[in-house]
Amino acid sequence: MPRSIVVFDIDGVIRDVGNSYRRAIADTVAEFTQGAYRPTLADIDRLKTEGVWNNDWEASQELVYRYWESQDRVRSQIYLDYGAIINFFQARYRGRNFDGYIANEPLLATPEYFQSLSDNEIAWGFFSGATRGSAEYVLKDRLGLSDPLLIAMEDAPSKPDPTGLLAVLSAVEGENPTELAPVFYVGDTVADMYTVEKAKVVQPQRQWFAIGILPPHVQVNGSRQADYTESLNAAGAKIVLNNVQDLTVAQIRDLL
Repeated sequence: MPRSIVVFDIDGVIRDVGNSYRRAIADTVAEFTQGAYRPTLADIDRLKTEGVWNNDWEASQELVYRYWESQDRVRSQIYLDYGAIINFFQARYRGRNFDGYIANEPLLATPEYFQSLSDNEIAWGFFSGATRGSAEYVLKDRLGLSDPLLIAMEDAPSKPDPTGLLAVLSAVEGENPTELAPVFYVGDTVADMYTVEKAKVVQPQRQWFAIGILPPHVQVNGSRQADYTESLNAAGAKIVLNNVQDLTVAQIRDLL
């Protein structure tokens, strides 16, 4: 059995999506509001702090709805083609063959970091709201990880539902482990922190640690960084770090 298990979100944790996913959200909202409204990164962060908009397609749709409601339109009378929203978003983000915004995402971790966890008997995997294709592109093609344990959008309900997180643990420990290892879930959103809170209800006998990561785009402004840190702490973060690799083996031992 592993000494502990670390499960990572991907977007904003393993890769910087400030100029990719969030840019695609802004493009999509601008398209479906006929160019009248393009949300800023701060606008998108405010939506994300509500803790239920982990799916960026749904987040885009919600921002479009809210814009038209601000123009005295009634939501029930606003027709939005969700499939068209997805297609537009994916054309911007993924492109034809991973040649869209996804191609230029800076990485926030190295293969050596994950090897250091393995070397110290710390198991690890990923639970992400990204599509499997997008997640595997960064984990396998960009980072060079060999067959990483991954639960993606297609495999589990959207966060903060903890089903996907628990699935990662079952893959590591088996269905009926004799001993439950402590778990660290590392994410950059309120929804990630809420996921841990909900997992605690399902498995209260396990040690749980919600680890908040500040995405790069909020670290350029002191007040935004402070506000973002506060929102993660309020949602249940045990600690908030500037980079995923700050969760070192020594830090994990200190928390335990």
